[in-house]
Amino acid sequence: MTVLNAKSPQDLNEAIGPRLEDFVDEFVVAGAKHSDVLNAIASQLDVLREAYDRDPDPAADPAAADEIEEPANDWPAGDVERPE
Repeated sequence: MTVLNAKSPQDLNEAIGPRLEDFVDEFVVAGAKHSDVLNAIASQLDVLREAYDRDPDPAADPAAADEIEEPANDWPAGDVERPE
């Protein structure tokens, strides 16, 4: 099962399962405890869910460098006329 062919939740599980096992195994083989790796993944899944809830398509947002911000004129006395 390739990722491109994963259409249903079952297909996704079949595509993700082996990759996730390999991912976890990398850390376990490097010396991490299996339960610690699973807990870290669960924690990061929560972070990803929260980020998705805030912005489901961050790629569609304009890049911060492309934005031109106008100077703020909301400082105290910013709207008061000054003598020249």
